[in-house]
Amino acid sequence: MGTSRARVYDLVESETFKNVILGIIIFNAITLGMSTSSYLMGRFGGFLSVVDNIVLTIFVGELLLKFYAYRLSFFRSAWNIFDLFVVGVGLLPSQEGLSALRGLRVIRAMRLLSVVPQMRAVVQALLDALPGMGAVIIMISIVFYVFAVMATLMYGANFPQWFGTLGRSLYSLFQIMTLESWSMGIVRPVMDRYPSAWAFFVPFIVITAFSVLNLFIGLLVNTMQTAVEEETEAEFENLRRLVRDETDSVDQNVQLLLEEIKHLRAEVRELRGEKDG
Repeated sequence: MGTSRARVYDLVESETFKNVILGIIIFNAITLGMSTSSYLMGRFGGFLSVVDNIVLTIFVGELLLKFYAYRLSFFRSAWNIFDLFVVGVGLLPSQEGLSALRGLRVIRAMRLLSVVPQMRAVVQALLDALPGMGAVIIMISIVFYVFAVMATLMYGANFPQWFGTLGRSLYSLFQIMTLESWSMGIVRPVMDRYPSAWAFFVPFIVITAFSVLNLFIGLLVNTMQTAVEEETEAEFENLRRLVRDETDSVDQNVQLLLEEIKHLRAEVRELRGEKDG
């Protein structure tokens, strides 16, 4: 690695550089939020536009420095690819239909997730829980499909606005699962015509809103606890390795001291023998 490239590499890897970039990301997220206010845009629109262009230039400069420092290794980091995409979107021309995409630069604030250890643990737990969540999603999808077909066949003729088609039934059942206006909004009007409809909706709510969703929470909590335990175990292992290395070093020093003492004793005996002789 050349001297100049090594210096750039040290620069982009330094904590100061990373903190400055993160500070600019947060600042840019705030200015983008301010640009949504018609009042602020009316008074400071020109200033916010200049600030936005300066920040975008800094982001481009950051990527160029990383390209120069990492070369093709730049693409081995998912966060680098994410930054490249977001900055590329920010460089799109401010034309109708495209200008809204430039607001995606605020997503760069999500890079904070990779910096704060606690946030990294949460994100890692979410990623680790995806396989288990996939099984739960398949199960709840089957439940939704079965109940949606039943609701369409039983209530679709008289309540087409909620259960007229399979899609409407799925959406209505999703609303019922979230417990949003499910009783007075949907179930009670249905029960006015079908008094025994509670026997259909109550089991559905119990299965979905209470049982299945709690499975999601349980998976996330269990996975997060496992991730924390693994991180703690890794810290303990590093500590044990450090203590072991220090102990080995002390043992070596003690062995050297013992060898030196033996040599000194041998020399003392030789000197005493010479004097006695």
